[in-house]
Formats: sequence, C-alpha cells, structure tokens
Amino acid sequence: MQLNIVLVEPEIPQNTGNIARTCAATGAILHLIEPLGFSVSDKYLKRAGLDYWHSVRIYYYKSLDSLKSRFSGLPIYYVTTKAKYVYSDITYPDECFFVFGKETAGLPENLLKDNYESCIRIPMLESIRSLNLSNSVAVVSYEFFRQKGFINFKKSGFIEGEQ
Repeated sequence: MQLNIVLVEPEIPQNTGNIARTCAATGAILHLIEPLGFSVSDKYLKRAGLDYWHSVRIYYYKSLDSLKSRFSGLPIYYVTTKAKYVYSDITYPDECFFVFGKETAGLPENLLKDNYESCIRIPMLESIRSLNLSNSVAVVSYEFFRQKGFINFKKSGFIEGEQ
C-alpha cells in the first residue's frame, strides 16, 4: 500500500512544509514538479516541516510528464474544484497518485479536460474558491488511509494501563 502526493509547481513554502509533515505522519511519498516557487533550503519550508524531514521521501521532477512516464500504469487522481466526483466516493487502489496544482492557479485546464474521469473534488460552499493546499492534501490523504483501515497507524494515544 503506497500513497503518492504530487505538487505541481508549488509556490508557498509553508504549504509544502505542512504537506511534507502530513507525508511523514502517513508514510506517503512526496513528488515535487518544478519549477518550485521557493528554494528547498527556505527557512519557512523547514520550519513548517519541523523535525520530520528525515521521515519524508521526496522526489523532484522537471515536469509532470516525466513523473507520469516513470510510473505509467499506476492510477492518478487530479484534485481540483472542477470535478464531478467527490473524493470520498472513489474506492482507491492500494497504490495511487493524488496530483495537486499550484496555490494561485490550480492544475491546467487542458490537463483536467484530458483526465476528466480521474478528477476528484472536495465539497465546499459555492461562495468559496478553494481550501488551502495543505488542508486539501490532508483531507484526501486521510480518506485514502481510512479506506485502508489505517494499517500501520498508531492505535491509541494512551499507553496501556494509563488514563
């Protein structure tokens, strides 16, 4: 079982740092598509990820096409506000990719049109444009792991025998 999170041209280091922390907490792999809107040595990126960087597998690509050719055959879901399917209505396979667009523009329209049946959305009120990128990654990621029964996740916050 493996979840892969893909960020296409992320712009805000704090979002990417928070997403890296979510990946560390869940065991998801983080794939970053260049160009990045920040340096990977950015202090805000490091601060948002806190001391979890050693627990995150991160890979960098020059384009989304290079990632897709490397992992051809594996399912890819494009997370967008412009989808007919709700993220929680899909039964996810044991290994897949969730692709998220940059904060200011989302994913390119042509990419969404070409992959319309693989697009998913998080429901929200009509008057709201979108959720924060790091929140969106967390929502969709935890649905994937919920469907898998949270295998390998900590079972309780309490030490047995303590209250």
